[in-house]
Amino acid sequence: MTSSQQQSGNRMERTAHDLRLARTATEQKLWTYLRAHRLRGLHFRRQHQLGPFTVDFYCHSARLVVEVDGPVHDHRAKRDTRRDQWLAGHGYTVLRFDNARVWGDLPGVLQEIATAAQQMKERQQER
Repeated sequence: MTSSQQQSGNRMERTAHDLRLARTATEQKLWTYLRAHRLRGLHFRRQHQLGPFTVDFYCHSARLVVEVDGPVHDHRAKRDTRRDQWLAGHGYTVLRFDNARVWGDLPGVLQEIATAAQQMKERQQER
């Protein structure tokens, strides 16, 4: 590993750490239900590094990324699209929920996450 790669990796780790400390109220609400295997025994990580990106929530066993989109994402649609394409190209499934959906339909959001995780795990077992 070159010095430049190591510095880049250290910066990304610091960014993920900073994001874990500065979570939004919506991320905290969703994390309450995803943490500690609370959603159907699935293990999620918060602010996890995948390649050049830090994702809000990640379930390794299902290769599932869950993103919570607040107002800042309204101005980053192209960036989010490129990010989603990169993640999909590397075998990850990405679910995006806006803040209003998490607050207004949390049971539906959790059901959608659980269903997607189950489907991804089944596909992986078929291989």
